[in-house]
Amino acid sequence: MSDALLEIKGLRVEFDVPAGRLPAVAGIDLTLGRGEILALVGESGSGKSALSMSLVGLNRGPRAHISGEVLFGGRDLVAAGEKELRDVRGKDIAVVFQDALAALNPTQKVGDQVAEMIRTHRKTTKKAAWARAEELLGEVGIANPRQAARAYPHQLSGGMRQRVMIAIGLANDPSVLIADEPTTALDVTIQAQVLRLLKKLQTEHGTTIVLITHDLGVVAEVADRVAVMYAGRIVEQGTRDEVLFSPQHPYTMALLNSVPRVDGPALDRLPAIAGSPLTGVTRPSGCAFAPRCSFAEDACDSAVPQLLQRYGQSGHLDACLLDEAARRREVAL
Repeated sequence: MSDALLEIKGLRVEFDVPAGRLPAVAGIDLTLGRGEILALVGESGSGKSALSMSLVGLNRGPRAHISGEVLFGGRDLVAAGEKELRDVRGKDIAVVFQDALAALNPTQKVGDQVAEMIRTHRKTTKKAAWARAEELLGEVGIANPRQAARAYPHQLSGGMRQRVMIAIGLANDPSVLIADEPTTALDVTIQAQVLRLLKKLQTEHGTTIVLITHDLGVVAEVADRVAVMYAGRIVEQGTRDEVLFSPQHPYTMALLNSVPRVDGPALDRLPAIAGSPLTGVTRPSGCAFAPRCSFAEDACDSAVPQLLQRYGQSGHLDACLLDEAARRREVAL
């Protein structure tokens, strides 16, 4: 991608657990373009959050082992020290966490929390920071920002708390906003409002957004590009339309098949992916999805498929040893 904002090269994230070393992210290469919404998709435990939190060092610790490169603005954030990362967090790369009620400080008014983020990275007075906090709360769609700024998190609805989190993320006009399951536990009306807000940020402010989700409906609504993750690896990557309407990897096909369709016959039971996602420290010597894949062949148990362009579609990559014709033929059968 010629207009790359952030480049991930060979990123690995492992955690020490009682059973050994857990490979949460197993060597990922990914490029994030300016002004795009990139959706990271996959089941729980696929490595989406571990990948995104590694971009700003939020999962560092004595039991974490992170290697590879995350190149941003000429700096490698994996090799950066904690002081340098503090300058990046909230200023250049901001995070909107999944559980707003847990992420917000219950003892502080939300206006103070937004203002604190502003004053962390800018030299300004408390009064000016508070005024800007009220402006931000209005910009993210809170109807009465002055009143909301004086409220505590528990006094706001789930949708309003999520908007407060987005306001905190936008406090310093970051280049990248990481949204970790921003619509989880919200009703569908509020979900739609939050998604419209993210799309507005992209179009009006040029904000680059990494959207972590397992909801393919959310992906279809706002994403420009999609990376599908399984067992710490990216198994398919492409534009939204390529991945949703012309999936190449069996895992992507299985995810899409498990979503109810409005244009097809009503089913008594939706198709489910056989087996369970990998959660232990031991991983197969071949394709990690092979034990659950209905197309798997003997070769899948011994060779790890690489993420490659296989069918002449520029930028549409998948990591599967089987050729497209074989997969399509089995689907038809």
